[in-house]
Formats: sequence, C-alpha cells, structure tokens
Amino acid sequence: MKFKTLINSLLLGSVGLALPACNGYLEEELVSNVSASTYYPTAAGFQDAVKATYSFMKPFYGVERGFTMTVFGTDTYTNGADGSYKGINAYDGRLNGADGFIRDTWRDLYRGINQANAVINRSQGLEDVTEEEKTARIAEVRFLRGLYYFDLTRIYGDVHLSLEETEGIEIEANRTPVATIYNEAIIPDLEFAIANLPNSQGAEYGRATKPAAEMLLAKVLLTRSYTPAAESGDAARAESLFSNVINNYDFELLEDFASLWDIDNEQNAEVVFAVQNSKSQVDEGVDGNGNRGHLYFLMEYDNLPGMTRDIENGRPWKRFRPTAYTLGLWDRSIDARYDKSFKHVWYANNASTIPTWSDEEAAKGYGKAGDPKFSLGDTAVYIPGPQLEDVWSQERQAATRYLVYTSDEYTERKFPTLKKWLDPTRPNRQHEQGQRDMILMRLGDTYLLRAEARLQQNNTDGAAADINTIRMRGAVDSMEAQMMIAAGDVTLDFLLDERARELVGEGHRWFDLTRTMTLIDRVRAYNPEAGPNIQSYHVLRPIPQDQIDRTLGGYPQNEGYTQ
Repeated sequence: MKFKTLINSLLLGSVGLALPACNGYLEEELVSNVSASTYYPTAAGFQDAVKATYSFMKPFYGVERGFTMTVFGTDTYTNGADGSYKGINAYDGRLNGADGFIRDTWRDLYRGINQANAVINRSQGLEDVTEEEKTARIAEVRFLRGLYYFDLTRIYGDVHLSLEETEGIEIEANRTPVATIYNEAIIPDLEFAIANLPNSQGAEYGRATKPAAEMLLAKVLLTRSYTPAAESGDAARAESLFSNVINNYDFELLEDFASLWDIDNEQNAEVVFAVQNSKSQVDEGVDGNGNRGHLYFLMEYDNLPGMTRDIENGRPWKRFRPTAYTLGLWDRSIDARYDKSFKHVWYANNASTIPTWSDEEAAKGYGKAGDPKFSLGDTAVYIPGPQLEDVWSQERQAATRYLVYTSDEYTERKFPTLKKWLDPTRPNRQHEQGQRDMILMRLGDTYLLRAEARLQQNNTDGAAADINTIRMRGAVDSMEAQMMIAAGDVTLDFLLDERARELVGEGHRWFDLTRTMTLIDRVRAYNPEAGPNIQSYHVLRPIPQDQIDRTLGGYPQNEGYTQ
C-alpha cells in the first residue's frame, strides 16, 4: 500500500480531503452534501481529515511555485527564457506582496495549519477510534503543522500564530516572533510527533514517522542555532537527532547516486520522507499537481536539428538555468555526480529535420553534400559540459555530424539540463503532471546536515567524516581516495558547495542560504541577474498584500518591502 493523496475525491465543506490508493488498485469514493461538523467526529471522517492534512504539501513541493521559491534567486540557478515570476530571481520591484506565488504559499500553509487544528480539535470526544490510534494520527498532523509553521517562518519571518481551529471569518491577526513560534508551536509539535509516531511507515508508505520528525526537528534547531534566538545546545541536540536518523533505523545510502533518480526505485532505503504522487491520479487529472520538476530545468531541445518534443526528453519549459558557479562545482575526473545529475546527449527522433551536409561543408571534407549528417537514434545534440569542452573547438564542432554546445554558446534557451526529475512514464509529451514522489528528506541530506551541526560546534573532524561519507558514494570508480577531504578543508563555504553538488535542483538551496545567512553574499558573487538588486531584507519574502488588506487595522509588511 502506498499512501497517496486523492485531492478531489472527498468534499467536506471547503476543504478537500484525501484517500489512500494502492499501487495496483485505486478505489475512489465521492462523498458530498456532508459537513465537517458532522463527518469529522466520526471514525471515517477523522481518518480522512488526517489524510487531508498531507494534501497541503502538494501545491508547494514538486511544482513550479515551490521550485521557483527555493531554486530561483540563489547561487545555483538563475532564469531561463520563459515563464513568469522572474522577480523572485531578479529581486526587483516584481517581488512584492501582490506576487501570486507569495500570496498562494501563505494561503495554503495556513489552510494546512487550520486543517491540522481542526483534526486536533474535533478528535476530542471521538469514541470510535482507540486512544492509541487517535494519538498516532494526531502526531501525524502535529508533524505536518510543525512543517507548515517552519516553512512560514523560514519564508516570511514573524507571522500569525494560532493553534485553534478557525471556523468562521476572522479579520484580526497577530504578528508573533519566530522565536515564540518555535517554542510554542514547531518544537512542541515535533517533540509530540517523535514521542508518538511509529519508527516506520508500515503498509502505508508516505505517512509521517518518528525519524522524519527527528530529522525535521533537527533542521529546526540547526536553523535556530544561527539566529539571535538560539538556545544553548541547539546545534548539539540537532546533531544527536540527525545521528538517530542515521544510526537507529533501516535507512542506508544507495550505492549508486544515479539509483536515487530511477523512477522505478522511488521507495528506496535512502528516503526518509517524501510527498506522494500517484501515477493514475496525475495521468487522469484527478491530482492537478503531481511532480512537475521535469518541466522546469530543461533546455529547449525540441526545435534543434533531428529533434522533436517527446515523452522521454520532457516538455522544456526552460525556467531555471544553472549558473556558471554551479557548473564549476564538480571535478568530473573524480566526482560522478555531475554526470548522474545532468543530461549530455539527445538522440535523433525526428527524421524530417535531420540536416544534410552542405556544399561548403563537403568542400572542407566534413561529409558528402546532400547526405544526412546522422540517422534516427544517432546523437543529434551533445553538451560535453564543464572540463570536457576544451577539445571542442569551433572547427571540430563544424566538422561533427551532430550539434555541440559549449559554455560560450549557452543562452537562456540552451544550457545544461538537470535530469533528476525527468519522467518518461507520462501518458503523452504534453502532460504536465508527473508521478515522481517529491523527496523532502533523504539520508544523503542528513549526513550533510549533521556535518553542518558539527561545524557549528567547531567539530571539523566529525564534519569531515560526514562529508566524506557522501563524497565516497559520489566518487568515480577507483577515485574514492581522491574524493576524501581533511578536517582543515571544512568551512561553511565548502559545506555549501558540497550541498550543491549533492542536492542541486532538489528544492533546498534558498533555505540553505537563508539558514546559514549567506544568501546575500553568495547571490552577489554567483548570480549575475540577481546580484545587482539583492538587499539584506531579501532574506525574507514580502507579506502578501491580501493579508495586509484584509486584516483589521492592517498587518505589518516585512522590512524593505512597500505596501
């Protein structure tokens, strides 16, 4: 059984609820003309309300909004040719409280919080569920409420805090300091989850677990350790929790980094927690979100000679383009992760646009005039990438049958393509929703976060050991020794570089840079589109204008932004 969300199958008041779906069989049920007040207090309603609380991850994680707000405007990615919301990368006047992504993220996180509050509130007096199961389900929604409040504070800073269900229209809102939200909501919620969640997901893959709660709480404490609100022992406790996840469960690093992105290997031993997507639901349009990462990191390949858009190569929305900094991170002679993260070759799939040798090219001895340069299935486009492009002079490119792009030829439309999220199982080449689960926590990340917690405590030996564990896994065969670093090599900058090498495009980067208070300096150094405009206040996003307008007496805007 794989725990999947079925957004449109259960209608209760204004909140869509979720049902589980088996891999081999999907049973859908439509329940209408009922109210939350009558259905939630039943055993079935309680279970469905818990499942519904998971659904509020889906409008952010794995879709354009979440990728834009975590990948854009960092040191690793800048804008490609197409798409809106470029102000989030450029840090210009378009980044304001009226921005749709800024507004909708705030809205959906609070909807998720209120859903969790409703589950907790309406569980009181519920008699048809055992206390043991009720406690475990409440632990799930408190885990999710902790995640939603953590995201709110990371994105917006001081925000409205409410641990009670909102059942009607409210026009008053508070502005609670982040430190208070940590102490009164996030940390207690996650501690409750740790105490009451199971060690594993059991038959319903995708539910919250104790190790997921431990990893999330550790990240919360690590984040707080950089702030003026830090409490003594935050980094040490974070390290201990990360160690629990690494040592006390059945998680293990996959031997091959590429196996993480095998779409037939999603439920693997490295995943600690992921947002679930169902192939049947995304293919049929029941789930309008799915995982859309396969759209955004792709260059425009489909109008090149010998090529047309297909399912395997993806629908290239060319939203996010890697910076020169990103492309220089890997030493490909010893580190295999670049080659296992980026696509290098496109094979001809369109006979009608295969080019022929011209008379001029034939005169230079490149081929016979009028003959096709290649056939279907042959290489049509090749991007050698960093460290392998020096041999590709313009003369050699001209003499080569297929098209070659080197870094001096990259544009907002042509650039190295991240392949982690490609989904060759979509029902047609235009389909936007993909079936991949969106990984929020995996063991490779846990090791690097523990290294960061150790570095916070000046334990560079321990930090180096964790980093080396990850680098060993990522090494080219027989190059493991060359990948090792010493304690003296460990700095915050090195660790951030290593996180980029391991986690590029996985939705962590903006949070990494804001957590470590390095966003401003690194964006100025490495993102040419964002660097000229970014200011110190951009470590937070603006408060949505809707919230300001609809609050009695107004609601304070974050410093630096105008209403």
